[in-house]
Amino acid sequence: MKFFKMTALAASVVCAGVAAKAATIAEIASNDDRFTTLVAAASAAGLVDTLNSPGHLTVFAPVNDAFAALPEGTVETLLKPENKDQLTNVLLYHVDDRKLTSGMLPSGSMYVKPILASERLCINSSASGVTVADGSGEVANVVIADIQADNGVIHVIDKVLLPGTRPDCH
Repeated sequence: MKFFKMTALAASVVCAGVAAKAATIAEIASNDDRFTTLVAAASAAGLVDTLNSPGHLTVFAPVNDAFAALPEGTVETLLKPENKDQLTNVLLYHVDDRKLTSGMLPSGSMYVKPILASERLCINSSASGVTVADGSGEVANVVIADIQADNGVIHVIDKVLLPGTRPDCH
């Protein structure tokens, strides 16, 4: 009887250790129906391994409705193999190579440099919420913050961020 209790205890400790391990950013997105377009785009761009890799990433993850709000045909065009570089640039514009939780954002505005190195995003944090301004002049709202992953954090946004000119950040 003592053996069975020890075995059960050991098994529960092992299971607790497995359950306590968070999934990667890619795994979380793949298991969430709100991100099917994002996952398809990451796959087409060959970025799934990047979103599974160890490290500290912040992903501003647009929901399916954000992609659907783009002009008609935009997503289909970006998913074509000949547009892989453009798709990769759009997706990397949503990723910072640091883990930035909402608690780390000072009140006010600040620039962040996404992995798409030539560009900047403007994060505005206030009592009313967090927004992200992109290079096209659009502003995305963070609708869910701080989804923790093994390799970083996901902030769910309601618009697709597009590179362009440096956003005004004041």
